[in-house]
Amino acid sequence: MKKLAIFDFDGTLFDSVWDVVICFNRTLEIHGFPTLTHEEYLDRLGGNIDEIVSLILKDKSTAENIELVKNTYSKLYSQSPKDNTKPFAGTHEVLKALQDKGILLAINSNRTTDSIRGYVDEFFKDIDFKAIEGHDPSYPSKPSPCGVERIIEKLEVTKDETVYIGDSITDIRTSQNAEIDCILVSWGYGRKEAFESDYPLKTIDDICDLLKII
Repeated sequence: MKKLAIFDFDGTLFDSVWDVVICFNRTLEIHGFPTLTHEEYLDRLGGNIDEIVSLILKDKSTAENIELVKNTYSKLYSQSPKDNTKPFAGTHEVLKALQDKGILLAINSNRTTDSIRGYVDEFFKDIDFKAIEGHDPSYPSKPSPCGVERIIEKLEVTKDETVYIGDSITDIRTSQNAEIDCILVSWGYGRKEAFESDYPLKTIDDICDLLKII
């Protein structure tokens, strides 16, 4: 039986990509770089902010340009209303049901911890996430198992008692590297490579299915 459910954030709990696209394209316009389409951004998501910016800049990816774009984007994103960023339908209800059943809940993401906590405090006030491991330059990002292993150690459960829920190949690789089970969700930003992987226990189309599996 699983005692701990670790969730990815973007594309799993929250639909957040449109505000990211808006702020990145505005940043690229400011600095005279070509903008990208929604689909092109989806192909570049999954890593930490430095990795994403490097992929966005393509042949213009230098250390100087990465810092330039990253700093402008971070400022624009922090100041934007982010009206398009909301939990996927049914997410709160399922989290509450898992919590009521005694399942420990946690989040592991390449988004910063402060950003994650801001959304959790706004939308999930009655959900007690026991641990949130976001991007921290002091530790390696996903697909490193570092964040998952820190959560498992903090909550004193075993790997066999843990399941990771995510939407992308990065999440699958994180689970593999941590040697824990993985559930892949179809409503996020995952690409073909993720859905062709035979590692996840199951791929689900409805978040309510988690209640049957966990």
